[in-house]
Amino acid sequence: MELVKVTDRIWYYPFEKERDRPILGYVKGDDWSLAVDAGHSKYHTLEFYSALEKVGLPLPSITVLTHWHWDHSFGMWKINGKCISNERTKDHLMEFKKWYLEHDTEDFLALDDCIRREYKEYYDIRKNPVIVTVPDILFTDEMLLDAGNCPIRLLQTEAPHTDDSTLIVVENEKVLFLGDAAGGVFPTWEKDPVLCRKLADTIEGLDVDICLESHHFPQTKQEMIDDLRPVQ
Repeated sequence: MELVKVTDRIWYYPFEKERDRPILGYVKGDDWSLAVDAGHSKYHTLEFYSALEKVGLPLPSITVLTHWHWDHSFGMWKINGKCISNERTKDHLMEFKKWYLEHDTEDFLALDDCIRREYKEYYDIRKNPVIVTVPDILFTDEMLLDAGNCPIRLLQTEAPHTDDSTLIVVENEKVLFLGDAAGGVFPTWEKDPVLCRKLADTIEGLDVDICLESHHFPQTKQEMIDDLRPVQ
């Protein structure tokens, strides 16, 4: 699988339905680069890094989590550099780490078919340990970064998917990474219409043109808003 170029500063490693792997985003500043999400497992993360190296892009210095779910965060222990999340994402990861330590690998694999497919070749836990880690840097509500002539805004938001969603706005490129914020709640995938409208309102107030969801192809801002706030 190869990287997809969105702008002169933004690429993404495509999503994969079979293992429910989300896109892994990449933002290249003049001084350093940033990744969006840490991967489903170490194998997902390392494949992403291999794709970056293949086209001559440096490994990310910072990785930002869009939310805590395993397909976005369980490759964190293999990332290059530091990881950032909002505080609620860290709390969820701590809770899940406690749950995992009280159970076993089979309980984790039993949560979802996509998890089993991600790990099916690596059931020997000595070779492929499931390691739940927490981010290095935390923020609440909002955080501004500058990767070098490339301002990046991290925005904690209300959303129908989880209560710890973070939006990543690459301001000069007018690109928004949403993670799974626009999706329903696992495992029913039901969407709270009130939270959908709140997320739509938030996106409407952002100066972006392209929206990148984790398990979908790119959409325009208006397409994203229309999906969240359909005509009644």
